Amino acid sequence: MKTNTLGYKFRQYLLFAGISTVIFASVVIIPFIYGLYLTFTSWDGVSRNKPFVGIDNYVNALGDSGYWVSLGRTFIYSAIAVILVNAVAFIIAYMVTSGIKGQNFFRAGFFVPNLIGGIVLGYVWKFVFNKALVSLSASIASGDAKSLLATETGTIAALIIVSVWQYAGYMMLIYVAGFMSVSEDVIEAAKIDGCTGTQSIIHISIPLMTASFVQCLFLTITRCFMVYDVNLSLTNGDPYGSSALAAMHVYNQAFINKNYGTGQAEALILFVICAIIGGIQVYVGKKGEVQA
Repeated sequence: MKTNTLGYKFRQYLLFAGISTVIFASVVIIPFIYGLYLTFTSWDGVSRNKPFVGIDNYVNALGDSGYWVSLGRTFIYSAIAVILVNAVAFIIAYMVTSGIKGQNFFRAGFFVPNLIGGIVLGYVWKFVFNKALVSLSASIASGDAKSLLATETGTIAALIIVSVWQYAGYMMLIYVAGFMSVSEDVIEAAKIDGCTGTQSIIHISIPLMTASFVQCLFLTITRCFMVYDVNLSLTNGDPYGSSALAAMHVYNQAFINKNYGTGQAEALILFVICAIIGGIQVYVGKKGEVQA
């Protein structure tokens, strides 16, 4: 049998990747195309008719001040969360690769929060912020204490805290792999030349771990921009919608207000923005990786 023919290669592809391709197309490609089609209709989510309205939904999305406010709030939340998640993950990764006793146990412990679903995580931390911390503050200060979730600034801070607690463990594993990929011979040579531990991390380990930084930054950016479950269960957009991030605003527009076309258009805009930011970050990171 000839193995270089198109028919043979097609049969081999169907054998090894056919099912995966069908599943991927069913849950990603087809829904994406259908969603793109809905952006040009005024469908209410119930009727069979989907009147074609052209680019009206995009015009409505561009004129939706609430959407742009939530998007700006998402930028602020994402910028702070991305920096803190990666900083905490990097520090933890350094600690659990420095040879401390029980470091494998600590790696597993720090990773556990990532296994908890966002909805459950939000409700757990909601109890912590509204009950545990309030009671603790009241007992220490001997007076009335206000929950962190009672103010706009506090809710964003709470979302950042929960995101760092959830994502840092996962990013830690990538940084651990990065630290382990740095040759011990290079580190020893640096020490012989008089390089201190801090100088070794800054001038040797970090440049050689560029690939880990690229992956962690990309994953953190995309997760933070698309976060919805924690936002729903922890704050539900309160107080008075001041903590609703972009994904929640899109959901409310489509499923609460029944403006599916406008909601889908806003979701597409959010996707494009996230893709552009993620693509620029990967490009810059890969360029730095080659130079390193």
